[in-house]
Amino acid sequence: MSLTNYRTLGRSGLVVSPLALGTMTFGTQRWGSADDVSQAIFDAYVDGGGNFIDTADVYAGGRSEELLGGYVAARGLRDRLVLATKFGFNGQAGNPHGGGNGRKNIYRALEGSLRRLKTDYVDVYYLHAWDAVTPADEVLQTLGDLVRAGKIRYFGLSDMPAWYATQMATLAAAHAVPGPVTMQLEYSLVERTIEREYVPAARALGLGIVPWSPLAAGFLAGKYQRQGAGATGDGRLTGPNPFGNSKFTDRNWAVLDALWTVAAEAGQPLAQVALAWAAAQPGVSSLIIGASKTAQLADNLAALDLRLTPAQLGALNEASAPEPTFPYPIFGPAVNRGIFGGHPVAGWQ
Repeated sequence: MSLTNYRTLGRSGLVVSPLALGTMTFGTQRWGSADDVSQAIFDAYVDGGGNFIDTADVYAGGRSEELLGGYVAARGLRDRLVLATKFGFNGQAGNPHGGGNGRKNIYRALEGSLRRLKTDYVDVYYLHAWDAVTPADEVLQTLGDLVRAGKIRYFGLSDMPAWYATQMATLAAAHAVPGPVTMQLEYSLVERTIEREYVPAARALGLGIVPWSPLAAGFLAGKYQRQGAGATGDGRLTGPNPFGNSKFTDRNWAVLDALWTVAAEAGQPLAQVALAWAAAQPGVSSLIIGASKTAQLADNLAALDLRLTPAQLGALNEASAPEPTFPYPIFGPAVNRGIFGGHPVAGWQ
């Protein structure tokens, strides 16, 4: 398997690599990469056959898009690459129209992204975060208009309720208009709650799942050592970050212990095993990987060559299984037999 083992993004005709290059590190201080390193990472990814690159208008205050746009233009790669960016977060203090999911901000944000990316269209345009205000039909109509205008080719949803994505996809299907083709969600061995609602919804609706932070901001790469309620180590989680100390829980340390055991058995680094697990999960179209060093990128790409055994996958699944929540504990074998007159009945797979 390699970066050129392409697949479609959900039920669409857009062809992407199994690992997407996340560029949040481009232009970012402290835990990001210097400009020359960012370019080296970009070059290594595309020279290896990678074609799916992810950014956002707020990454490094827009500088990630600027750097990426320059790299793509300098090498004349626009038609070869799938560029994904996002709108939604506010970069203009005091201006309520500087963020959100409304039509006014979507047009403003897209024009800025196109300028920084030095292109006249975006391949995948994501709603970066649900604003809990704008109706789904307004977002659907606005993004559909942009598809018809040729300014975006496809669109997706990130960090939103599963019911909201389902509502939008259903409206699109009912009215035969362009709908979302992908969900971008946090998913890793220590964050599996999307398996309750998002994964079944995505598979039913034909939306490809593109996990972000499949290494849990480096936690699953073994960067950190437990210290009281927190941890020591050199990485994003040991400074100001959106996760705080939420990754340093008793449960997550137990998952990490299981990962160490499987990695030792497989003879592979932790990060590669964690990525191989995530890539093997149902509904996943492509994993977003980030790197601040070219060596990190090479290590992550090597996960494409790793196939975990059923026993290894089972050990990781058991150690990281999320707590069951209502109503799913109800739907066990006893209820199945009760519904079907005492006979076990399996659904279509």
